[in-house]
Amino acid sequence: MTDSIFAKIIRRELPADIVYEDNLALAFRDKNPQAPVHILVIPKEAIAKLSDAESKDHALMGHLLLTAKRVAEQEGLSEDGYRVVINNGPNGGQTVYHLHLHILGGRQMKWPPG
Repeated sequence: MTDSIFAKIIRRELPADIVYEDNLALAFRDKNPQAPVHILVIPKEAIAKLSDAESKDHALMGHLLLTAKRVAEQEGLSEDGYRVVINNGPNGGQTVYHLHLHILGGRQMKWPPG
């Protein structure tokens, strides 16, 4: 596993407000929230970015999306809606190179996003 901030959270070397965990994924509240609810879903297996995912990661990619759905339901976001974002690479706004999904909710999202 790489030594990213997310890898350190997975290894419990850094604290995080964890809201969900299973054998493949971890979800925790973002320390710099961009919405009233801002949760990150990360795979425990280190994949740097979405464009690095391969065919062998097919099941994991589906699991991450279903985990985002589960966490959004758990947070009471399903009725009013929420946004799931994956930033990929520097032009996509990715700052931590460990694949992660942002769940944003609790307010009306604007379009275009930025």
